[in-house]
Amino acid sequence: MKLTVVGCSGSFPSAESACSSYLVEADGFRLLLDMGNGALGELQRHIGLYDLDAIFLSHLHADHCIDMCGYFVARYYRHEGGRCPAIPVYAPDGAEQRLTTAYADTPSDKSMSEVFDFHALSSGSFDLGPFRVRTEKVCHPVEAYGIRVEHGGKSLVYSGDTGVCDELDALAAGADLFLCEASFTYGKEDIPGLHLNGREAGAHAARARVGRLVLTHVPPWTDGERNLADARAVYDGPSELARAGAVYEV
Repeated sequence: MKLTVVGCSGSFPSAESACSSYLVEADGFRLLLDMGNGALGELQRHIGLYDLDAIFLSHLHADHCIDMCGYFVARYYRHEGGRCPAIPVYAPDGAEQRLTTAYADTPSDKSMSEVFDFHALSSGSFDLGPFRVRTEKVCHPVEAYGIRVEHGGKSLVYSGDTGVCDELDALAAGADLFLCEASFTYGKEDIPGLHLNGREAGAHAARARVGRLVLTHVPPWTDGERNLADARAVYDGPSELARAGAVYEV
């Protein structure tokens, strides 16, 4: 599998990165994990606008899904070649209504579903193109999911947004690459059930015995290097901060 970090900023874009969006590729199939603020523009640095095969939205906060409104325009109003066929979108229940409300002026209340084939997420496993996918509901104020993607005996796990929870340990168990959010600063913010700090992300990685930890969703006001140091204090495997444009072979 090939993982490309399209965007990795948390809460709002930074000067260096769009918000959460990660491209996973194998056997010619392209799966996008989240499409937050600024991600649609950055995605076009890596693939063509119409080259995606499926989309996963971990939850419906704007920094993970709002560029789907722009992508609706690109797919619905395309003149050359006609309107795009519906692409599978795996998202929490209510995604169609949320995106229609955010766009505010779709031709009808069903226009989104003309180009997006919405599938409501729940905890479970299914096949998606060449991938075996497992999703687990994680701990966040809104319905949110982490995802495990497996192919060719390798696995990567994306936490989405979450607080500390057993479900994330189970999802990440033995993963080759763990893309884990680290929004908060250890010793500073302490809001259970919202986000992880660097030390908590590292502890999850250690308990799950992952092969590599990549910290992501670090907001512009959070010191990423401090979060990385806090993660390394409890996890002794390879670890680093996600960077926009970074590519990993899994």
